[in-house]
Amino acid sequence: MSAKNSTLVKMGAAALWEEGIRSTHTIRNFEGFSMDEPTELGGTDTGGTPLEYMAATLNGCKAVMVPLIAKEQGFTFTALNFDTTGIVDIRGLMGEENVKTYFQKIRFTLEIETKESDEAIERLKAEVERRCPVYNLFTDAGIPVDANWIKK
Repeated sequence: MSAKNSTLVKMGAAALWEEGIRSTHTIRNFEGFSMDEPTELGGTDTGGTPLEYMAATLNGCKAVMVPLIAKEQGFTFTALNFDTTGIVDIRGLMGEENVKTYFQKIRFTLEIETKESDEAIERLKAEVERRCPVYNLFTDAGIPVDANWIKK
């Protein structure tokens, strides 16, 4: 990631094919991680699938945006728990025409431990959804995202 007096930031990743459909990925100077598929889809099940990592990126993006925006809004919380699941029709992955190869829909749940009002939670949720890059990537692609924020 680099930024030199600009509002544009360059981000990227690198990958090395290992064997079959397994690959190892690196981001900047962090330890590499494996991507693979379950055995029933032809993989060796040695790592998460690319789409599972996409679900994790939504959790990660929200884990950045919620505290950032909460601080801006003076919103306090003591715990956050994220869970994202996506539904994929594997017929698209296997080549069937007119079937999406990506998520058909996504269910995102955030359990937030807070004493803030329901109205304050809704304000926070609306601003997080407006500004979360991964959430907007999914919704701009036409993927329905069922976002549930649960107060604990």
